[in-house]
Amino acid sequence: MTPHRSASAQSAKAAAFRQLHSAAAAPLVLVNVWDAASAKLVEEAGATALATSSSAVSWSLGFPDGNHLPVDLAVEAVRRIASATALPVTADIETGYAGSDRAFDDGLLRQTITAVLEAGAVGVNLEDSGGDPLTAVAEQARRIGVVRDAAEDFGVALFINARTDTYLSGRFPESAFEETLQRAAAYVAAGADGIFVPGVTDLHVLHELARTVAAPLNALAGIGAASVGELHDAGVRRISIGGNTAKAAYATVSRVAADVLGDGNWSELAGARSHAEMDALFAPRDT
Repeated sequence: MTPHRSASAQSAKAAAFRQLHSAAAAPLVLVNVWDAASAKLVEEAGATALATSSSAVSWSLGFPDGNHLPVDLAVEAVRRIASATALPVTADIETGYAGSDRAFDDGLLRQTITAVLEAGAVGVNLEDSGGDPLTAVAEQARRIGVVRDAAEDFGVALFINARTDTYLSGRFPESAFEETLQRAAAYVAAGADGIFVPGVTDLHVLHELARTVAAPLNALAGIGAASVGELHDAGVRRISIGGNTAKAAYATVSRVAADVLGDGNWSELAGARSHAEMDALFAPRDT
């Protein structure tokens, strides 16, 4: 395959994104986004990289989370975000938009990876939640290998963040830790660059995972989770908040609507950004 015409700049972003996972002083903190405006606001706040949230993108486009989003819409969201920012972008591609466990298509998975790379992403999240209880370890490792091969053919060192739902699924009440270690080892051997274990908030468990897993550990945070500093001290190298950004934003919409449609109160509009400020987010960048 002929590399994308922006492969040189994209490769530089890929290298920078990879480096962000190895900084000793602080973890990579990702406030997940779903469109160009949310991306620009997070960039403005001081982000060093951007990550999409599959749930947030799905909701914004009228679909429930969980591999229901058409791949072309997912890719277009990545393209709009990557085009709006100079920061590295990593894309949440769920299980790869390549069919179910019973009818998985490697060709479609390769097409997804090529498409998100062409859209400007330098990383992906690929999860093992497609099966019941989860996609088999060997099969998920094989899929990670397909992703790695597709990225190498494209010519960009894609950061593959392998997500395992060993804890989040609740399917391994007595053996989640051991199952996680088994999957993490297989996924790293297959080409994964990072391991994402959502559903874990216990700092001791996170510390043991970070100590044992041979790749940067990604934790999902939000209300009730430990602080960034505590997670970093536990060995977590990447912290993301998933769909929580969008949930907070949509809660604001709900409160505004309830006030306006209820008693005609405009108070929930207090603190809103000005029209000029929003337009300024999209002022042409110097080239």
